[in-house]
Amino acid sequence: MRKQEMRMGGEAGQGHGAGSPAEQVKALMDLLAGKGCQSSQAPQPSDRTPDTPQGPHGNDSRLQRHREALLSRAGGSLELGGPSPRLTNLLLVEGLMDLQLREHDFTQVEATRGGWRSARTIALNKLFLPLSRVSIPPRISITIGVAGVGKTTLVRDFVCLWARGQVGKDFSLVLPLTFRDLNTHEKLSADRLIRSVFPHVGESGLEVAALTKVLLILDGLDECKTPLDFSNTVACTDPKKEMQVDHLITNIIRGNLFPEVSVWVTSRPSAAGQIPGGLVDRMTEIRGFNEEEIKACLEQMFPEDQVLLDWVLSQVQANRSLYLMCTIPAFCQLAGLALGHLCRHRRGPQDAELWPPRTLCELYSWYFRMALSGEGQEKGKASPRIEQLAHSGRKMVGTLGRLAFHGLVKKKYVFYEPDLKAFGVDLVLLQSTLCSYFLQREETLASSAAYFFTHLSLQEFMGAAYYCSASKRAIFDLFTEGGVSWPRLGFLTHFRSAAQRAMQSEDGRLDVFLRFLSGLLSPRVNALLAGSLLAQGEHQGSRVQVAQLLLGCLHPDTVVCARAVNILYCLHELQQTELACSVEEAMESGGLARLTGPPHRAALAYLLQVSDACTQEANLSLCLSQGVLQSLLPQLLYCRSLRLDTNQFQDPVMELLGSVLSGKDCRIQRISLAENQISNKGAKALARSLLVNRSLTTLDLRSNSIGPQGAKALADALKINRTLTFLSLQSNRIRDDGAKSMAEALAANRTLSVIHLQKNTIGPPGAQQMADALKQNRSLKELMLSSNSIGDGGAKALSEALKVNQGLESLDLQSNSISDAGVAALMGALCTNQTLLSLNLRENSISPEGAQDLAQALCTNSTLKNLDLTANLLHDQGAQAIAVAVRENHTLTSLHLQWNFIQAGAAKALGQALQFNRSLISLELVQTPDPSAC
Repeated sequence: MRKQEMRMGGEAGQGHGAGSPAEQVKALMDLLAGKGCQSSQAPQPSDRTPDTPQGPHGNDSRLQRHREALLSRAGGSLELGGPSPRLTNLLLVEGLMDLQLREHDFTQVEATRGGWRSARTIALNKLFLPLSRVSIPPRISITIGVAGVGKTTLVRDFVCLWARGQVGKDFSLVLPLTFRDLNTHEKLSADRLIRSVFPHVGESGLEVAALTKVLLILDGLDECKTPLDFSNTVACTDPKKEMQVDHLITNIIRGNLFPEVSVWVTSRPSAAGQIPGGLVDRMTEIRGFNEEEIKACLEQMFPEDQVLLDWVLSQVQANRSLYLMCTIPAFCQLAGLALGHLCRHRRGPQDAELWPPRTLCELYSWYFRMALSGEGQEKGKASPRIEQLAHSGRKMVGTLGRLAFHGLVKKKYVFYEPDLKAFGVDLVLLQSTLCSYFLQREETLASSAAYFFTHLSLQEFMGAAYYCSASKRAIFDLFTEGGVSWPRLGFLTHFRSAAQRAMQSEDGRLDVFLRFLSGLLSPRVNALLAGSLLAQGEHQGSRVQVAQLLLGCLHPDTVVCARAVNILYCLHELQQTELACSVEEAMESGGLARLTGPPHRAALAYLLQVSDACTQEANLSLCLSQGVLQSLLPQLLYCRSLRLDTNQFQDPVMELLGSVLSGKDCRIQRISLAENQISNKGAKALARSLLVNRSLTTLDLRSNSIGPQGAKALADALKINRTLTFLSLQSNRIRDDGAKSMAEALAANRTLSVIHLQKNTIGPPGAQQMADALKQNRSLKELMLSSNSIGDGGAKALSEALKVNQGLESLDLQSNSISDAGVAALMGALCTNQTLLSLNLRENSISPEGAQDLAQALCTNSTLKNLDLTANLLHDQGAQAIAVAVRENHTLTSLHLQWNFIQAGAAKALGQALQFNRSLISLELVQTPDPSAC
C-alpha cells in the first residue's frame, strides 16, 4: 500500500517542474524520509512543459550523469570477463555462527578447515528480489566475508553493473557509501548525507527518482570508527537533524530515517553482529577460493613463467596451513608475491636453509624482503644500497609499526591524516615505494585521504615487528603507554603482557599478532630479517623462556578454547613443535589415551585443524574419556568426519555430542560411535539433535545397547531430518518394535539411502513392516537385515515389496533361516524387479530344490550383478542347475558358492558354463577342506 502511494506521487510529479535547487533537495530528502509529496514544503509547480531540461528528459540526463560518475569513481570498467562466479553467486545464510561472532578471521578459516557453509546460493542480479512469489524484497541486506575475501570488490562490481543497466534494474538510484567516507564526519544529518556526498543529486528533476526504489550501500561496517549501539541510540525521524554518524546509521537501519530505502551493508562477520538479527531481512556470505580458483589466481600472477607457477603452486599445496589461508583471495595474492620473490632470489647459499617458508611469519618475512628490494618498482630507478634498505626498514617499523600496533589495540583499521600526525608518521615516508607494499591510500568523497593496510594480517605483522623492537627500550606497558617501571621491564615482561592480553581477548583480535610476535623469535625469521627489521640474534636467548611462558598459558579449563589452540600456532611459529609432535605420534600409535593434560588437549585440538591425517577423518577411537571429549567439543564442531569408536561412551556423552550436532555452526558430516555403551537415553539425545542438524549424512551406532525406545526416537527424527543418508544400528536390540518404528520412518523419509539393521533380533513381523515401507519408499538403496530371524515369512513379505519397489539396489538377508519356500518367493520377485543389483543369501537353508528357483530367476533377470549363496545346502544338483543359468545370464558379475558341498562334477559344469558367459568376473568355489578327510 505504501509503495502504491509512492508511485502515485511519482506520477503526479512528472507533469511539473521544480523550484530552486535547495527546494528540490529538500523534496528529495522528504521523499526519501517517507513523507511523500504531502510535505508542507513540497516543490511548487511551474509553467514549464515536460520536455524542458527540468522535466523527465532532464531527469533522465541527470540520472545518466550519476551513473557515469559512479563508473568513474569505481575505476571505469570491470575486469575483462566481468565479476568472478564467486562474487556473482553469494551464499544465502541464516545468520552468524558463534565462531564468526567471537573469533579472528584467520581462526574462522582454520577452524572450518577452509570449508564454507553448505547453503543455497543467490545470484547477484537477484540479491534484492523476493525469494518467492509470496515474499517481499528485503529492506536490510547484509553481506559478510572475512578480511580480504572481496567485499569492496563485490560492491564496486555491483555499482558498475547497475550503472550499465545490467543488475538492480528495480532501483532507479543507487547511493554507494563506504565507512571510510563516513568516518570523515563527526556529525551528519540524513539530508547532508546525500547532499555532501552526491551533490549532483540535488539538481532539479531528481526528486522524481526519489519516488521510486533507492538502494543505499554502506560498505565496510567493520571500519566504522564508532561501533553501532542499537540499545542506547535515541530514535530520530528528522532528516535535517545533525547527529553522530553511528547514530545516523542506526536510525537508517531501524527505519526511522529513509524507511522506503533498501539498505545493503557489507562487513566482516564479527562487526556484522552489531546489527540485531531481527532487523536483518537477508544475509549473504562471500565464499573464499576453492582449489581451482587458487590455481587460477596464481596463474594470473605468473602468466609467462610456467616453472615459477608450478613451484609456487607446489609450495601452497604442500603446506596445509598456507593452503587454508590461500582460500582468502587477498592472502593468496600476498603469498604468491612472496613465494615468487623467494623463488627468483633463492640462488644465494646463505638462503639455502631459509626456504621454503614453513610458518606464517616466515612467509611475511619474505614479503618484507621483497618490499625492501623494491621488486616491481618502476624501471630506471636506481636500486637502493643495503645500508639504505636497512635504515628504511627500521624507520618504517618505527612509524607504520606503531600505527599498526595501536590500531590493533583500539580496533582501528582505517587512518586519516590526523591519526598519522598523532602517531608521528612522516607523510613524506608514505610516498616511498617501500610503504606502498604495506599501506594503501584512498581518496574519500570528502576530498580527504584514508589510509589502510593492504590486508589485516600485514597490519598485525607490522604491529608485532614494532612491539618486538620497542620492547627492548620501553620502560612502560606498550599497550597502555603507562605504568612506568625502572629498570627497564625487559622483553619477557612485554611478551608476557602481550600473551595475557591475547588470552583475555574475547574476540581473538590479538591472536595473529601474538603468532607474529612469537615467529619473530624463530632462528629462520631472524636470519631472514637480520640487519633490516631485526638485529642479528635479537631476543634469541629468550626462545626457550618464551616457549615455557606460552605453555604456561594452557590452564586446565573445562573447554579447549580458540585462545588455547592459538598458543599451539604460536609455538609452531616459534619452531617449538615438540608438544604437537608428541601428540601426533600418540595418535598414530594408539597411545593417545595416556595424554590427558591441558597442553595435550590443546595440541589435539590444534592437530584436528592442521594435520593432514585429520583432514579426511579424525580418528579418536580407543583414546578419549568423557572429560577429554568435553574439553574438545568446540573444536569437534568443524571436523567433517569423526570416528569415536570403542571409547566406552555412555548416555551422558551423547547429551554432549547432541549439543554439538544441534549447533548451527556444526559441520560434521560423518560420525561413528560404534562399540560404545549407548542405550535408549543416549539414542534419544542423538535423535533430538537430528531434528535440527543440517550437516550430518552418516551416523554409525553399531554394537551398542539401543532398544526399541531408542529406535523409535531415531525413527521419529528421520521423519523430519532431510540430510542423513546412512544409518547403522547393527548389533543393537531394537527387535520387531524397533523395526516397526524404522519402517514408519522409511515410509515418510526421502533422503535415507542406506540402513543397516543386522543382528537386532528382528523376526517375521518386523520384516513385514519393513516390506510394507519398501512399497512406498523410493530413496532407500541398501537394506541390511542379516543375522536376524525373519524366516520364510519375512522373505515372502520382502518379495512382495520387491515386485513394487523400484529403488532398492542391495538386500542383505544372510543368516535368516530362509529355506526353499522363502527363496522361491524372492526369486519370483526377481523375475520382475529391475533395480536390485546385489542379493546376499549366505548361511541360509537353500537346498537343490531352491536352487532350481534361483536358476530360473537368473535366466530371466537382467539387472542382478552380485549373488552370494555361500554356506547353503545346494550340493551338486543345485550347482548344476545354477551352471545352466550361468550359460544364459549376461549381467551377473559376482557369484559366491563356497561351502555348498559341491563336488568335482558340478564344479566342472560351472567351469564349462563360463565358456559361454561374458559377464561373470568372480566365481568363488573355494572351501576349507574337512580335516577328518586327511
